[in-house]
Amino acid sequence: MADPADAIPRISGIRTFARREHTRELAGVDVAVVGVPFDTGASYRTGARFGPEAIRSASTLLREYDPALEVATLEELRIIDWGDVAISPGNSGRAVGEIAEQLGQVVGSVPLVLGGDHTIALAELRALAAAYGSLGLVLLDAHADTWDSYRGERYFHGTPFRRAVEEGLLDPSRSIMAGMRGSLYSPADLVDARELGFELIPYSELRQIGPDRFGERARERAGEGASFFSFDIDFIDPAAAPATGTPEVGGPDSAEALDYVRALRGIDFRGFDIVEVSPPYDGPGQQTSLLAANVAYAMLGLLALSRR
Repeated sequence: MADPADAIPRISGIRTFARREHTRELAGVDVAVVGVPFDTGASYRTGARFGPEAIRSASTLLREYDPALEVATLEELRIIDWGDVAISPGNSGRAVGEIAEQLGQVVGSVPLVLGGDHTIALAELRALAAAYGSLGLVLLDAHADTWDSYRGERYFHGTPFRRAVEEGLLDPSRSIMAGMRGSLYSPADLVDARELGFELIPYSELRQIGPDRFGERARERAGEGASFFSFDIDFIDPAAAPATGTPEVGGPDSAEALDYVRALRGIDFRGFDIVEVSPPYDGPGQQTSLLAANVAYAMLGLLALSRR
């Protein structure tokens, strides 16, 4: 595909992800970028329903070649912007079903989902597991999101991975969660994730082992089967990414966060997401949205390398 910069400057045009074509024709498509503007599952700050729009706008700065991964990501992959799913706001259980049904239309390609709060990961896993069976998970997040419920609500952004295990969508023995930090209601917040079978690497440990060893552990854990990569923007320190629903101080900066993503080469990812970007809390320079767009770009680079 010709570089859109040859035809129109980046300050112009309709805001699609990385200025890729907006279409729902999937023949020959490697990646379908899908927006999920949903934040009914947020327990603190809302606003992530505007995340897909903001990430797309910030992604106009992305160019064809990624020197960090040494791959021409936007040339080697046929990427389209599928648009947004239609959702019933205000009802998390219904919305998860609606999102899963619509994402089922794109799983012949690799979906890259722009959220949205983390509730939507359950919908993504339903759609992917219907095609590929139980998946491994790589999660970069300040929270494990394995609660059972919150004030009686079983479908919100703190429960998607417990629900996914209960529904047989995830194989915890092939899954790894990393980056957890911050205050807890009790030790059970993390103990429960381990009891479900997940390997958990708190950020204090992740910082010590570094990206290379993390990548090795993730590959060992995931094995050769199909996996899903979920990235919550609150994995990053709020000094670098303030626009998120539940910020936790003491995390990695932007360069470190991208290194952890790039370290995940060689895993068979069948789907990706970047969630919890809440633009109302961003600075005037849109630094969180810019960072989210670049995280998504690094994910695409991993896929491009795996397709070689």
